[in-house]
Amino acid sequence: MLEKLKHSLENAPAVKFQDYNYFIFSIADGIPAIQPDLFEEVIDAIAKKIEGQYDKIVTVEAMGIHLAAGLSLKTGMPFTIIRKRKYDLPGEIEFNQETGYSSRKMYINGLEKGDRILLLDDLISTGGTMRGILKALNQIGVEVEDIIIVIDKGDGRKKIEEEFGVRIKALMSIDIIDGKVTVRED
Repeated sequence: MLEKLKHSLENAPAVKFQDYNYFIFSIADGIPAIQPDLFEEVIDAIAKKIEGQYDKIVTVEAMGIHLAAGLSLKTGMPFTIIRKRKYDLPGEIEFNQETGYSSRKMYINGLEKGDRILLLDDLISTGGTMRGILKALNQIGVEVEDIIIVIDKGDGRKKIEEEFGVRIKALMSIDIIDGKVTVRED
């Protein structure tokens, strides 16, 4: 299952950003170019993990946009994007994103108390981005019905699940060992 994704990950280059082990893979970075058959495999696998009912798909700029667009086309659900740019719209929520290698402000618009959402992203590693998002969504009063990510790397998933009492579904789990991406058999 997910042989195309597994193959793309096993061939993904790993690089260091400061002390953080980063890997460059097609589905998130577009390097190498995202092949239609790989993209279709990933979108189909995400769709199969969906449980429950949603009003919107919510994703994070920029790595999740194409995933949300593909899933939106497949499911007919609209999507919205958590942005890196401030718009100063009424009800805009600002939060801090803390990753393994950077920190920045992010902004949520277009969500209201009671909205039921599917939160979709390409990767969870340290959990810093997800932590900020979930705190902000809780502040709004959004109901996070499901969280689906493509890649689980590191221990961020476990930390977020424990801290927020959520379940995060991943298509694949990896580690970077000796500068090489290794797919974990969970």
